Amino acid sequence: MEPGSWGNRTTVTEFVLLGLTENIRLQPILFAVFLCAYVVTVGGNFSILAAILVEPKLHTPMYYFLGNLSLLDIGCITVTVPPMLACLLAHHCRVPYAACISQLFFFHLLAGVDCHLLTAMAYDRYLAICQPLTYSTRMSHVVQGALVGICCTVSFINALTHTVAVSVLDFCGPNVVNHFYCDLPPLFQLSCSSIHLNGQLLFVGATFMGVIPMILISTSYAHVAAAVLRIRSAEGRKKAFSTCGSHLTVVCIFYGTGFFSYMRLGSVSASDKDKGIGILNTILSPMLNPVIYSLRNPDVQGALKRVLTGKRPPE
Repeated sequence: MEPGSWGNRTTVTEFVLLGLTENIRLQPILFAVFLCAYVVTVGGNFSILAAILVEPKLHTPMYYFLGNLSLLDIGCITVTVPPMLACLLAHHCRVPYAACISQLFFFHLLAGVDCHLLTAMAYDRYLAICQPLTYSTRMSHVVQGALVGICCTVSFINALTHTVAVSVLDFCGPNVVNHFYCDLPPLFQLSCSSIHLNGQLLFVGATFMGVIPMILISTSYAHVAAAVLRIRSAEGRKKAFSTCGSHLTVVCIFYGTGFFSYMRLGSVSASDKDKGIGILNTILSPMLNPVIYSLRNPDVQGALKRVLTGKRPPE
């Protein structure tokens, strides 16, 4: 192998992704399945965005964050699935070193923003239910923009740190990645230099991107649950819980798969289980989010119907 463009220490110029299967007969079936999943995910999330834009009732902080979440879901699945579909069509997958590193960066950037945006959404629910009198001032347009900006900044620093740390590792062969996209754990297994620093950075990153947000989300919903239980009306309790249930479901799916993926660095080799978790994280979660948020929400359902039928919202 020739020296790579990232310095004389790197000898691998491309990685070979094994993908989901090496069975050629299964590849056309998987291509059709994941193409449908991609189209459904992108269509569903664009539908949510359109509904939020056209429906005046949805011009609130909660749906502002949901719109951003839909954009992130579109970005996350676009970073991983189209390259995988191209590999399934070609029956092999050779990824240039720079392209692999770029995919790693953008995936962690978007997924990281997702982590913190879910935290901002929990904070929004806390203010709406526990501090309703000051909600409009505490969650103004300026605050909403600032929260999204903080989410993006923290995620950018985290993604850039991991990308730079991986780019200085030695990859001198083999170059076969047992996964369907470039990610930290499978690349660590191919490095022929020490990954001790990378492991420490991953632990620190997991703390800021996973543990701290989960603590904040849990704290927010502990206060929300206490406030809801004080509501005397059964209908009021049901309405309050319904606005939080969708968000909690998404949080459980997203963080559950994420923690399982990145807390298994002690594993000697990658396995098909890692690929399954990857599918949950990169494909299933973005695909389910529009369904979860619209399933029990009459406002979103009504707005979606108007978007699909072309009807104008009521004045």
